[in-house]
Amino acid sequence: MVRVYPIVFLVDVDNTLLDNDGVQQDLKDHLERTYGRGARDRYWRILEQLFAELGYRDYLGALQRFRAEHPLEVELLSMSDYLVDYPFAGRLFPSALKVLRRLKGLGQTVILSDGDVVFQPRKVERAGISDAVDRRVLIYIHKEQALGDVERRFPAEHYVLVDDKPRILAAVKQFWGDRVTTVFVRQGSYARDAQAVAALPPADVAIDRIGDLLKFDLARLRPAPPMPASKLERAR
Repeated sequence: MVRVYPIVFLVDVDNTLLDNDGVQQDLKDHLERTYGRGARDRYWRILEQLFAELGYRDYLGALQRFRAEHPLEVELLSMSDYLVDYPFAGRLFPSALKVLRRLKGLGQTVILSDGDVVFQPRKVERAGISDAVDRRVLIYIHKEQALGDVERRFPAEHYVLVDDKPRILAAVKQFWGDRVTTVFVRQGSYARDAQAVAALPPADVAIDRIGDLLKFDLARLRPAPPMPASKLERAR
């Protein structure tokens, strides 16, 4: 018999738990110091082209394309070491892991992210995020298109999605309706895009930083269960 959880927390990674804008800036700085500004700019153009094609940033795929343009520059191979060995734990937002532990105390907690098949899992692992949720990690190409699979793996009476991207929050709300509470974390470049935020329906809850969930009344994130008919009769 499939277990149905009373509540499942689905928590995003980039710019929700981890300062991905900071990771990107570190990478840009490293590329410029090591290979020059031209190499930095060319790599980033390839990265953005792949993002337009795939819907997520494929850092290693961009490196492959960049290397194909410079087949004799074997020094570029060290770029992969920088990416794979990056100290992601140092880019976690304050209290990110504490928040995950608190959510686990109330219900099943799952990482719901999207990205490539190598770099994104590595990021989640090295940041300590995977261990914090007992390795319950789901990474899709487009997570908003995989909600049926999320429900199959973690069936729940109610979901709570914690994310920094208004587009994702709106898509998940449209899919699950009242079965999900959306929490908008106003961190990172997507959250600061006032025009994009204004163009979409507001989330159910908005917080300024992930650490705000340490003091937030988590009971507010799940609607009260419907009153049994017998109690309704007595209340009349």
